[in-house]
Amino acid sequence: MGYLKYTQYVYILFAVFFIYDGVIKLNEGIEGSTMSFIIAGLAVFMFFFRRKFARKFDDRNKKQ
Repeated sequence: MGYLKYTQYVYILFAVFFIYDGVIKLNEGIEGSTMSFIIAGLAVFMFFFRRKFARKFDDRNKKQ
């Protein structure tokens, strides 16, 4: 279960990639940049959600 502490950072990598993709599409005039920014926002949300969940899980294990 130790790997779950590090998988949350994959969401940050996805967010950075999709922000980059959205900026490139926006500058080149290609449609779909809005979708890239939406996916990046969801990835950031998932990062914070997973981080909060992991902390709750660790706190619960420490109490037992």
